[in-house]
Parts: sequence; C-alpha cells; structure tokens
Amino acid sequence: MRLLCLLLLVCLAGCCASRSRDWARDGASMFADLTVPELKAVQAYLHGIPELELTDAHSKTLKKNIILLIELHLPRKHEALRALDHGQAKPPRQARVIIQFGNQTRPNITEFIVSPLPSPKSHEVKTFKGDLPIQFESRPITDVEQNHINDFLEKITSTAHKLLFETTGEFSFANCTDRCLMSSDTSPRGLGPGERRSWMMLQKSVEGHFLHPVGFEVLINHQDLDPERWTVEKVWYNNMYFDSVEELVEKYESGGVEKVKLADHDFSDLYSTYIPRGQTNTPTNIHGPKLVEPQGPRYNVDRNFVEYAGWSFAYRVRSSAGLEVFDVRFNGERIAYEISIQEAVTFYAGDTPTAMQTKFIDSGWAMGSSNYELAPGIDCPEFATFVDLYHYFDTDKPVQYKNALCIFEMTTAMPLRRHFNSNPGGGYDYYGGLENTVLVVRTVSTVDNYDYIWDFLFYQNGVVEVKSSSTGYLYTTFFTPNGLHFGTKVHNYVLGNLHTHLFHYKVDLDIAGRENSFETVDLKFVNFTNPWSPKNFIVQSKLHRTEHKTERSAAFSFGEKFPRYVHFNNPNKKNKWGQQRGYRIQYNSHADSVLPRGWREENGISWSRYPLAVTRHKDSEATSSSIYAQNNPWEPVVSFEDYISNNENIVNQDLVAWVTVGFLHVPHSEDIPNTTTPGNAVGFLLRPFNFFKEDPSVASRSTVIVRPGKDNKLKIQRWTPEVIGHCVTDKPFFYNGTYAEV
Repeated sequence: MRLLCLLLLVCLAGCCASRSRDWARDGASMFADLTVPELKAVQAYLHGIPELELTDAHSKTLKKNIILLIELHLPRKHEALRALDHGQAKPPRQARVIIQFGNQTRPNITEFIVSPLPSPKSHEVKTFKGDLPIQFESRPITDVEQNHINDFLEKITSTAHKLLFETTGEFSFANCTDRCLMSSDTSPRGLGPGERRSWMMLQKSVEGHFLHPVGFEVLINHQDLDPERWTVEKVWYNNMYFDSVEELVEKYESGGVEKVKLADHDFSDLYSTYIPRGQTNTPTNIHGPKLVEPQGPRYNVDRNFVEYAGWSFAYRVRSSAGLEVFDVRFNGERIAYEISIQEAVTFYAGDTPTAMQTKFIDSGWAMGSSNYELAPGIDCPEFATFVDLYHYFDTDKPVQYKNALCIFEMTTAMPLRRHFNSNPGGGYDYYGGLENTVLVVRTVSTVDNYDYIWDFLFYQNGVVEVKSSSTGYLYTTFFTPNGLHFGTKVHNYVLGNLHTHLFHYKVDLDIAGRENSFETVDLKFVNFTNPWSPKNFIVQSKLHRTEHKTERSAAFSFGEKFPRYVHFNNPNKKNKWGQQRGYRIQYNSHADSVLPRGWREENGISWSRYPLAVTRHKDSEATSSSIYAQNNPWEPVVSFEDYISNNENIVNQDLVAWVTVGFLHVPHSEDIPNTTTPGNAVGFLLRPFNFFKEDPSVASRSTVIVRPGKDNKLKIQRWTPEVIGHCVTDKPFFYNGTYAEV
C-alpha cells in the first residue's frame, strides 16, 4: 500500500509538472509582440474612425494626425497569472497606440488602448498615473520633421556656404557629391517644458561622421508646425556665439572672427572607418576559434517561449524600450514575473552648446525599434537561432527587422565549478569538473552613435545575468582648449566628450510565490573574549541583517554606502535546512548620479537617483520612464519618484526591484574608431540564496570525474557521450593529474 501511494504521488507530481509547463508555454503568447496582421488590424481600425482624421505618417505636412506607435499593451499581472498558474482563459490581447494630433487648434498627444486583437472593435484613452497630460512638444522627432530641419539647414548653410567651404576643405551641405556635410541634433529640445528648440551640429558626411565635427552649430526654433515660421536663435562658430548666420558671415568676411581651416580630407586614410591599418602579428591565413553545436541545439524555441536546462521563459522586444522576459521559471518554479529594460541614458558635458545640451534619454528615440540585423559569427554565433522583429513606429506599415534577435547556447571557457583533490604522494585522489554553458538571449540597439548589446544569460545553477555592453562611436564635438575640462582630444579638432551611461531595469521577483520581503546584509566587527584562551580576544565579522519594511527604507541613493547583500526572500517558505528561500541581486556597475537631485532635467530620470529601489507591484506603475521623457524631462508624465513617495509597506508583499547600473566614460584615443566592449559591460546577477537545498547544477550530466586507477589507467566518469570529430577536436579526453619537481 505504501508503494502504491508513493507511485500515485510521483504520478501526480509528474502530471502537475506537465500541466504547469503547458500553461506556461500557452501563456507565453500573452507577452508576444504584436504580429504583422495585428499591427495592420489596429491601423485599419483606427483609420476607419472618421473623427480621428488620421493620415499617412510620411506625408510632408506637420499639421496632421498620425499614428506614431503601435505596440503590445501588457495584461494585468493578476489576470496573466490566472492563465499561467491555473490554466484559466487568457485575457484578450490589446495594443497600446500613440496618436499625434497635429491637425487641431490645440495639438496634443493621446494614447489609446485598442482591443480585442486580432479583430479590434473598441478603443479607450490610456492615462498616466495622476492623469498628467502629454505635452505636444514632448513628442519624439519624426522622419518628416527631421526632413524639414534638413531643408531649413540647407537655407541656413547656403548663406554660410563660403565660410563652410573654406573651413572644411570644400565640403558643403547642399549641391554636393562626395564632399558633403550633414547634421546631428541633440536633446532635450529646449531648456524648459513647452519648447522645441534644437542645437544642430554640422559634420562631414563620411563613414563614421560622428568623429568629424566641423565647428559650426546652430540653434533652431522649430516649435511651429509651419516650417516657414522656424527661426535661427543662435549660431556657434570657432568658440564664438552669434545671433544669426548673417552676423557670423559678416564678421567672417570682415575679419571679426578667426577663421578655421581643417586639414585636407584624405579619403584613403579615414581614421573613423573599420578598414584595418597598422601592423598585426595574428596570422591572417587561418581562422580563429569558433563556437559550435556538435549535435544541434539543446534548447527549444516555440515562437516566443524558450526552454533550456530547467529554465523556461517568454520574451518580447518592446518598441519603445527593448528586450523583456516574462514568467521566468527554473524547474517549473517561477523566480521572476518580469525582467525588462526600462531606459538607457547618456548625459554629456562639453564646451560647445551642443555638448552642453546633450542629455540623451533613449526611449525617446524608440530604442526598442532600433534593433537591426545581427551578423552571424560576430554579433552572435553562426548556429544561433535568429528571430525577425516587427515594429510600428513613425511608419505607415509595420517594419520588419530581419535577424534582430538571437538565442544561443555557449560555453564560457570557464568551469562552472571544479576541484582537484591532491595527495601528499605527488598524485591525486580525484578531479571533478563541470563545464559552464549558458543560454543567451541578445538584441543590439543602435541609437545614433552608440550600439548597446543587451544580454539575458541563463546559467545551469539557477543564476540569471542581465548585461549591457556598450560599443559604437564616440559622440564628439569641435575641439576648444577649454573643452579639455570636459573630455579628451582624440584627433585634430575633435574632442571626445565625457559622459555617463545609465541603464535601468525592472525586476519583478516572485520568489516561491508573490508574498516576498526584502532585507540587506552587511558585516559588523565583534570583539569578545577567546573562550579557549581567556587572556586573549577574538575580533571577527558578524552578519548584520536589516529587514526593510517600507519603500523609502528600501530606496538606496547614489553617494550612500550600498549594502553588501541585497536579498529578496519568501518569509513563508523555507528550504530543506530551515532557511527562508530567496534570491539576491549582485551588481557589476560603476554608476553614479548624472545631475544633482531635482536639477531640471534630472526630474525626468528620477529613477537614476537610486542604484536600487524596491516598491510594491502595481499595474499602474508598469514602467519607470516614457517615450516623452527625452523632450520634456522637466515635467515628466512618468515620475519614478512618485512610486516610492507614498512609502508603502513592503513586508510579505508582491515586490518589484528597480535596478540602475552604469559607468563613467572619459574618452581616450583608443576609442578611435570605436568604443570597444571590454570594460564597458555592466549589469547584475540574480543569484539563488537558499532557494534550493543545494546547487541545482548537480543535475547536469555534463559533469566529468577522473580518478586514478591501477597501472596508470584513468577511471573517467561522464554522463554525456564524448564527441570526437573535426568540428570539435580529433583528440580524445586526456588527463594526468600528477605533479612533481623538475
């Protein structure tokens, strides 16, 4: 009877695990990005509503009503969990839509929720917390507005044609072939809410134009929807300010301003290109090492549902921000409901007006829709699973981004764990080791000059690593002597401007359930009498735990000492050894504040005050930033500070960790032509902390154990076949393990 009951329990456990997996796999579709048919259905539905008066996004006028963005609107968490945990009906799919109403007496931006998909029948206005209005001037810049700016610049530069022609070595903005000038703009667009004024910087239109400023910057007021009414407010040339282009030209001709003459442009030796130059000692007739999958992938991808080595999760790429994973489970147990990129900012300093003004808040450029094709063998291994992405931002049709996401398993060339047990006779008792393989989900956002490589890594021991690696081009301005206080001279007339990168993540942890608490762990020295030698004292470290009961208590500001351990646990669930089951967040970051607290633009990124803040989960606090923060950081419609201002209780609650990581970048000559990834990767790890009874990687059959045998014959234990072949190695596994003097 006892055996029968045991078998029944095993069968029930197996059935429950299978049912839970099916619910997770089926529920992944709740988080899947909108399909092309869904995007088109939403567009058609809204264009079919006469009172909206929608027109094409790419029509030339700015006085129009257009759909700016369509993306998935996430379901409420409790509704999603009913489907994921109980197999109940999934909530209807919905779309979030941003409509830019420019053809009105009072232009405005309005967001709508359109549902149900794939056949929408209704829409309702989406509001932000506190019902804050969206200022029309806070809208992202569109291709059409950028084209009008270029047309306006063409008029400006025609007035200054001779000056620019002589300064740049016969480059011009218009009527040119291979010696052309172009512009880069900056944000925010003004010095306060309601403004739309942009500093534009001219550069040589060559490969790597970011490294070719020419020393001409102009401030354009383009607030009016009629480009004929736009004006020039300031001009900067050779470290001097002018009220108009005409004033600059007059003083240039009369000798009232020192003329600049850039070095002749050598197209055959362009320092900003990827073309190899210099000496190399690496053989060029043979390939370097490559990753391989000798017998195919060990993970499974079913649409947006991924399974690997006990892990399962769903993913999406939000057009406005980027990569997100949901319902993250290990061995069927949820660890996190959501881990998502929220924002990336790069705040600059400099001596020119463009550099002074540049404070990039990248969701304002639809960072998630800036994920372009990944190169096999460089951006991802050749054998990776490549996925196409589809976005609807500033377009009239969904845009396909081929191979813009990749999923792959890789070896880290570092053991996950190993031990060599020596003996006094110059030999060993055993060697044990486990190779470290991880699953990687990767996208790359190219936001103007910078390329951000976003990685989510899943380890065999229950660890999740979240990482951002920065590469791409420096954002440079024209060199001035005073500029050396704000950067480094990296080429003739080129200043690499200092800047700080910050990346913000939402981490909605569900540790053994939704009822979690948060504590920090530090060390304190203790001094006590030695119990076995009373004449002496012992000084050692002692654990000092602090349970944080409110949101304010769990908001740690930059500049303050950060705890050694930050730990999320379930006070109601314990592991086999009586310890509260938990996970901790471990940082790899050198972040700090980018502006003083409350200083103007800093209000738009109030999340950047905290390396970590912990709040209670609310569906109304879904994101920490918005697409409007870039052009109205002074009065943001999403203010993260509001999330913690009510100082709610966080004991035994559904908690969200908001994580900020980043680094300071003082440019240097080795950033030419590109910033490289080594040393420029930051992130954090979610590490089990008494969540399991032991390291869960003991389940891996990739372990190898070696014991010495008689007559020098090795006893090798392995649980996976040894693969020998030309794509891996033609040599069988070999191990000696002895050591001796020589």
